Amino acid sequence: MTEKNPPKQIAIFGSAFNPPSLGHLSVIQRLSHFDRVLLVPNYAHAWDKKMADFEKRCEWVTAFIQDAALDNIMLCSDERDIAGGEAVTTWALLNHLQNQYPTSELTFVLGPDNFLSFAKFHKSAEIMARWNILACPETVNVRSTHIRERLGAEDDVSSLTTPTLARQLTKKDFD
Repeated sequence: MTEKNPPKQIAIFGSAFNPPSLGHLSVIQRLSHFDRVLLVPNYAHAWDKKMADFEKRCEWVTAFIQDAALDNIMLCSDERDIAGGEAVTTWALLNHLQNQYPTSELTFVLGPDNFLSFAKFHKSAEIMARWNILACPETVNVRSTHIRERLGAEDDVSSLTTPTLARQLTKKDFD
């Protein structure tokens, strides 16, 4: 992917997005100083967490982005291409994206829970030596788990995610 005017500063926000929540949005909204924010759904979870189908989660992220109406965010489904059916390490993802955007400065964004365990990430020292790491906690305490719990109880989720996505989500997405 070669761009005429590649973004100079790119934030990479990887998550299960199972589904995207207002907690995710509260992080993304604070990344407005980046030229581009790539939302990267995990193809497979490194710790075998059960997730909805990857393509379905990409559709959710697309609806979430439309509702968010922020000019600098976009879906990046590249984990599908580099996964080989397995979980993609942060190291592999960042190398892949640096090849896609060779003149851009990449910043990996993660929540404080993952930041505290970052030393356990594959090649964490090499990642920190090569790229920026930004711990960015959500300012709205809404997690994907809350949405799945409400859907399981067949309760309304409109206060937990964006409007279009709230209308799309169903209990059967997580069965």
